[in-house]
Amino acid sequence: MSEIPGDLKFMKSHEWARVEGDGKVTVGISDHAQGLLGDLVYVELPNVGDRVEAGNACAVVESVKAASDVYSPVSGKVVAVNAALTDKPETINEDAYGEGWIFAVEIEEADQLNELLAPDDYAELLEEEDH
Repeated sequence: MSEIPGDLKFMKSHEWARVEGDGKVTVGISDHAQGLLGDLVYVELPNVGDRVEAGNACAVVESVKAASDVYSPVSGKVVAVNAALTDKPETINEDAYGEGWIFAVEIEEADQLNELLAPDDYAELLEEEDH
């Protein structure tokens, strides 16, 4: 299992959120999730300007094994998408916590971040899943 960055918050469904400090939250899937999915072959991104709801599906990642919804950890407006993933979805496999980010949201309710898992709690969740 790879190192879990300390600046992220997680959903139980394996999405991560990085608070950027300017009211924006960058979202991706965890290294654990991309490992379970295997080689990614397609990413369906939300559209810039879309409004997303916390806990609702707003993107899709597809591997040779399965397609999986990506849920937004927070509510708000999509302000950026990682268009590079359209041509190179495997970037998520290679760098899930960096270049493999999926979209960014202008957050409406900062309180929603408190409902997400801290890195240690997420690591604990992964431990439980492995047993």
